[in-house]
Amino acid sequence: MTQGAGQVPGTWQGGGAVAHGPGAAGAPVHTEHPPVQAPAPPREQEDDDGHGDDGYTPTERDLPVVRPEAEDDGGEPTLVDVAVQTAIEEGEGPLYVVGDVHGYLDELREALRSAGITDDRDEWAAGNTRLWFLGDFTDRGPDGIGVIDLVMNLSAQAAAVGGYCKALLGNHELLLIGAKKFGDTPVNSTAGTASFQAAWLLNGGQRSDMERLEDHHVQWMSRLDAMALADGHLLLHSDATCYLDYGDTIEGVNDAITEAIQRNDADETWELFRKFTKRFAFRDETGSMAARELLTVFGGRQIVHGHSPIPYLLGELANGEAGEGADADEDVLPAVTGPHLYADGLALAMDGGVTMDGRLLVTQLPLDD
Repeated sequence: MTQGAGQVPGTWQGGGAVAHGPGAAGAPVHTEHPPVQAPAPPREQEDDDGHGDDGYTPTERDLPVVRPEAEDDGGEPTLVDVAVQTAIEEGEGPLYVVGDVHGYLDELREALRSAGITDDRDEWAAGNTRLWFLGDFTDRGPDGIGVIDLVMNLSAQAAAVGGYCKALLGNHELLLIGAKKFGDTPVNSTAGTASFQAAWLLNGGQRSDMERLEDHHVQWMSRLDAMALADGHLLLHSDATCYLDYGDTIEGVNDAITEAIQRNDADETWELFRKFTKRFAFRDETGSMAARELLTVFGGRQIVHGHSPIPYLLGELANGEAGEGADADEDVLPAVTGPHLYADGLALAMDGGVTMDGRLLVTQLPLDD
């Protein structure tokens, strides 16, 4: 990549990089791992509905939205974790990733500014920095279309100065695409009669987003890659093994998913959406084996994903039940201080639970040792 103009962001000292994981409390844990080798373990079993052990049904409300009326007096609205900059290839800037945004545009603006990636006008200020969004730009929060517009603008601005701003496809992009294209058209679902429109509204769809959604937004989302490899990090949206259903190379998976979306078939798009809603593949006893399988097939030394909020991965909330109808107090709100490192160091979770009054995470990779 050609060296670009502009100023590379320095290290932000507002709290440092903190990862939840095994080892000393509050400190990121990194373990040297030998190269990932086959044979790969069998993938997690799913029932005919595709719900497996996570219990998620696309026609049921997935995650709670907990936003207190009043902001906490002492807290920042977002958290930005920035690691000490490490050596990078000549001509390439530092690598950052952004977790699920879900329409929280103000929090995203603040997080990007705090990291030095954008200026006070929300324009690219990071020179040749490389920035990846891990998907789920819309739904639940108030301004999903504003988030998409910002990401699209930053992509053009970064490219002009030798950096880049790229994004991955999330399940909520698939949900919004389906609601726009297929509306109330019934789709084949073993969970019962379903439609994209009903599932979209049930899972936080904002009518104001649909009113502002234009063809160029749909085209942009439809062309997003599903996975990428950057500096040894395998970037995904979902903490799931469904990517293996679409190919055995990153390029093959991306092409297959893009082609599936472009065929404009409601049932095929629903099946793709349903698979992307799977979660927790890397969490339990067999989680490191599942992570190792993906790394064996697609490359990289660590998976970095969004999708499942960190409180869920830590067992602090189960399928959103703790947040349903509960008071928004300290007993139920998640405490997220940074990315969550788990699965024997093979997986890094980036969804800080912004929809649950958690944190919108913007993190430089690799994490500080």
